[in-house]
Formats: sequence, structure tokens, C-alpha cells
Amino acid sequence: MRASTFPLGPEPDRDCALCPRLHDFIQEWRTREPSWFNAPVPTFLPAAGDASAKLLIVGLAPGVRGANRTGRPFTGDYAGDLLYSTLIEFGFAKGVFKARPDDGLTLVDAALTNAVRCVPPENKPVGAEINQCRTFLKPTIARFENLRAIVTLGTISHQSVVRALEGKVAAHPFSHGGQSDIGNIRIFSSYHCSRYNTNTGRLTTEMFVDVFRAVRAYLDALKD
Repeated sequence: MRASTFPLGPEPDRDCALCPRLHDFIQEWRTREPSWFNAPVPTFLPAAGDASAKLLIVGLAPGVRGANRTGRPFTGDYAGDLLYSTLIEFGFAKGVFKARPDDGLTLVDAALTNAVRCVPPENKPVGAEINQCRTFLKPTIARFENLRAIVTLGTISHQSVVRALEGKVAAHPFSHGGQSDIGNIRIFSSYHCSRYNTNTGRLTTEMFVDVFRAVRAYLDALKD
């Protein structure tokens, strides 16, 4: 793992080589599928600009045939179907989700990113890669000056966000439906909306929707 020797912004370079294993894996897919995005997937930003973002949703990493193919977080696989329909339901997105980046769907007061920006083999980033990519997660969180809530999808995302906010994981443990405050940001944790979790019943649509219902109520209460 090559440590960064220069200040990093919120988005990695298209040919980012900070994580050699992930860089090499992407190179393999560029050869196999040259028409795919095959690069670190950038944050999906709100249409009204960074200052409008009150909510940030943080997933784990791009899927090979999902965001790695399309270039937009949670676009091209089942997880996006559930996530974007829920965002639309609670007013955090508008338009029609058609699982492609040119479908015209836009985010409202929300942004969407991943704890690890590059697709990992078998959807499993290793600890050093998660830690390295936090050098992008931290400035991503910081770019949203009016951010008040973060939804973490899964344990790895949750722990990386806690560390990015300089909190202690032991003091802010992951639990589905759990809430925790670090500074002026409230973390809402959820099981990841993957097909595996929904097929096994670990996460139901109702459980997932309830998390965003709580987020909506929290943000609305801040306006009062």
C-alpha cells in the first residue's frame, strides 16, 4: 500500500494507484470490458450543489457490474433499485430510476458515495484499502457544509464513517436502525441493501424504509 504524499481532495484520480490490488483489478476489467466506466466511482452530488446536501449515504464499494460498469453509485444492480426508490419516496431524489447514469434522476438535499471508491475482487475490500480510501471519505464529508445526517450501509461503511469523523468505533457501534451523534452529524446505520441481505431476510424493504423515515423526520425537525 503506497501512502499518499500529497493532500487529497474528495475524489480520487481516474487512475488512482493508492491501492495496488484494486488498481490492478480495474485494469483487468478495462481489458475485458473497455466500454465500462472501470475507475474509482465519484460521489453522486445533489442537483442544487454541495451546500444543499443535508444527507450523505455511504455504501461499501462499487459492484463489478453495477457502479463499476455505469460510473454512478448504486446504479446497475439490485441494491440501487431499493435505495433509489426509497430516496424518491422520502423526497431525497426525484425522477425515474432506470439503472443507468443518463436516466435523469437527480438527488435532492442528499449525496451518495462509497467508503471504498474502487471495485474490489469478490466485493471484499481489505482493511488497508478501507483505511486508504478514507483519505477521500473525510474530505467528501467535509465538502458538505450543511451536512446533518449520514446513513451508513453496513458495518464497514459505518466504522469508516465513524473513524472519518474522528469518533471511536466502540462508542458508536453498528446496529441496524441505530442512531449516533458525532458533533453536529447524526449517523443512521442500516444493513446494506444488497440482494443477499434481502433474499435471506436479514433486511426487509420495511426495515430499510424505516431508516429513511427516521432520517426524514430528523431533518424535518431541524427546520422547526
